[in-house]
Amino acid sequence: MDGCFDMMHYGHCNALRQARALGDQLVVGVVSDDEIIANKGPPVTPLSERMIMVHAVKWVDEVIPDAPYAITEDFMRKLFDEYKIDYIIHGDDPCVLPDGTDAYALAKKAGRYKQIKRTEGVSSTDIVGRMLLCVRERSVSDTHKNQNHSSLQRQFSHGHSQKIDDGGSCSGTRVSHFLPTSRRIVQFSNGKGPGPDARIIYIAGAFDLFHAGHVEILRLARGLGDFLLVGIHTDQTVSASRGAHRPIMNLHERSLSVLACRYVDEVIIGAPWEVSKDMITTFNISLVVHGTISESNDFQKDEGNPYAVPIGMGIFKVLESPLDITTTTIIRRIVANHEAFLKRNEKKAESERRYYEGKGYVSGD
Repeated sequence: MDGCFDMMHYGHCNALRQARALGDQLVVGVVSDDEIIANKGPPVTPLSERMIMVHAVKWVDEVIPDAPYAITEDFMRKLFDEYKIDYIIHGDDPCVLPDGTDAYALAKKAGRYKQIKRTEGVSSTDIVGRMLLCVRERSVSDTHKNQNHSSLQRQFSHGHSQKIDDGGSCSGTRVSHFLPTSRRIVQFSNGKGPGPDARIIYIAGAFDLFHAGHVEILRLARGLGDFLLVGIHTDQTVSASRGAHRPIMNLHERSLSVLACRYVDEVIIGAPWEVSKDMITTFNISLVVHGTISESNDFQKDEGNPYAVPIGMGIFKVLESPLDITTTTIIRRIVANHEAFLKRNEKKAESERRYYEGKGYVSGD
């Protein structure tokens, strides 16, 4: 399976899960930055970050960097001969080139193509829309810019009604079309608890817009023990500490993204803000950790420190974060390049229109 995997979310992860279930090994191609720019527009996350994200997904066995956007004859032959690929997989949504043709036409013609169901309720386009709706008042200073920004919001939000109150709160951005089910959570879970003598490491956070910085700190945390337990704060807790415009992704969306990470053994969905003695005892936690790069430095406070108990017990450790990336970093990239992303979305819509016209479909609008 290949893809851009830009701003990777649980929909991408579910696609990889479904693809892996079709065989014994899953090889994933990650499209190069240049190919994305040529076919769609600028990516939000560079190849180096996208590689980290894809490699961290628990259902992925091997990753190929700089994959082409379209399956060419040469690349397809390389997949079959060098990587011993049996089938090329894609979702049931169209992947079209700028000229309106199907990017997987050759794989289909060769009879080596299989299709999986697309995960409803989320897309990178939708997530960009949520971000832009949140920052509209804060990032726009004059009327002209505001008009452009409003147009961009409409483009990326697909016209979905997102209610935003007069106080500027963006609580509406947390309303998604995703309906969490116990089956989906089970599909993403490892299904195994810690052994009797396991050293259990605990790390907590919002993990909003799950990114390469999150992956790398989870990798370090997992290396300190035998079992990594991750606490995911509630939407209300995140809003209270980071403002009404956060989180971008709701609790269940964030939980699935973390669960899909190969370094994570289990998550607490809706973890408390403070790590209590009772919690440490209940989950048999050996060490509580926190990264140096964070949206807030609550672990450095003297009063109201959520880690006061584990600090007092001598089981708290601050880890040096490998990457200087936060959720705010991702949002700033979107805002700084909002015109480019507008063009990218228009290009995608035009390509899909040509594709459907070529198939003989007529728009109902």
